[in-house]
Amino acid sequence: MNIQVAKRLQHTEEYYFSKKLREIDEMNKAGASVINLGIGSPDLPPHASVIAALNEYAQKPNTHAYQGYKGIPALRTAMANWYNRFYGVSLDADTEVLPLIGSKEGIMHICMTYLQEGDEALVPNPGYPTYRSAVQLSGATVVDYDLEEKNSWLPDLDALSKKDLSKVKLMWVNYPHMPTGAVTNTNFAKALIAFAKKHNILICHDNPYSFILNDKPESLLQVEGARDVVLELNSLSKSSNMAGWRVGMLVGKAAWINEVLRFKSNMDSGMFQPVQMAAVKALELGQDWYNELNTIYRGRRKKVFELLELLGCTFDTKQVGLFVWAKIPAGAKDGYTITDEILQKAHVFITPGGIFGSNGNNYIRVSLCKDEAVFQEAIDRIKEKVKK
Repeated sequence: MNIQVAKRLQHTEEYYFSKKLREIDEMNKAGASVINLGIGSPDLPPHASVIAALNEYAQKPNTHAYQGYKGIPALRTAMANWYNRFYGVSLDADTEVLPLIGSKEGIMHICMTYLQEGDEALVPNPGYPTYRSAVQLSGATVVDYDLEEKNSWLPDLDALSKKDLSKVKLMWVNYPHMPTGAVTNTNFAKALIAFAKKHNILICHDNPYSFILNDKPESLLQVEGARDVVLELNSLSKSSNMAGWRVGMLVGKAAWINEVLRFKSNMDSGMFQPVQMAAVKALELGQDWYNELNTIYRGRRKKVFELLELLGCTFDTKQVGLFVWAKIPAGAKDGYTITDEILQKAHVFITPGGIFGSNGNNYIRVSLCKDEAVFQEAIDRIKEKVKK
């Protein structure tokens, strides 16, 4: 049989980490014992009360049925309260909050809801690869916008305004930024809202890193007038150590939430109810939880700085989030060359910055999701096998 894949997949490759994990698995089968410092999957457990809630509700006889597409009221309320408590943003739990099976799901839902062939979407370079993939799968055209170190990894809105934006329907933004760890500021946020209104563009803000090593969690919805032009995604994957639980949220104007729900309701059912009740517990945790988490990440980040200095990289010590982004030494070809050498010689996997876009070619990224002892082992291996 000669069955061709759909046109929408012809320019969409398998996710980089999906392929790389298979390579690492083969190396491990051959006895390599690779240290994976590439993926931002928290290695720490959720708070004990979250796990207890999951156990409690999973043992009830009436919690195993299909769930509503909008999530249970208790979860929507907890999400709205969380936004009010930590971001100072008031949301209507019934109409302005949509629980998601992970925020990655929401990226696709938004693109499939609003984009089609002939449309364009602004995507950051460097940026999370899923933005590009989701836009392409919708049939729309990706329009890259540059993020550069000299501009603190913020887009040049004046330069963008001079381009033909007539076909652009939405713009993906992500601050604190992944992979660079950059943060936004009030003046830029206000300028972004004004830019969106001027050009009739929906700003889609992906905001899963705002609690990690960041003293002041922020939401774009804090900015006056933002509700008219912003949809925001958030997640418990990083802030609550619940990556595998797949709990995210989409917040914004009721009309947009309903439009996304039209697509979502045709794609999935609701989350397992005990997971939703456990998420409620996670959202009720206070500042102490985030302080304890960040104390651990600060210790790990020091070890990552040591590792990067060993490699001759330079980096901003003030960056936030779950990773450290670093510029490779002058004279090095690119991040792929360095990371491949480290993987093959020292059996340590570090992410090449180029997977996030061409503006990341001269950078690498290290995840903080390993114990300090593991980072020390990685340092020792690189000293022995790479930096002899």
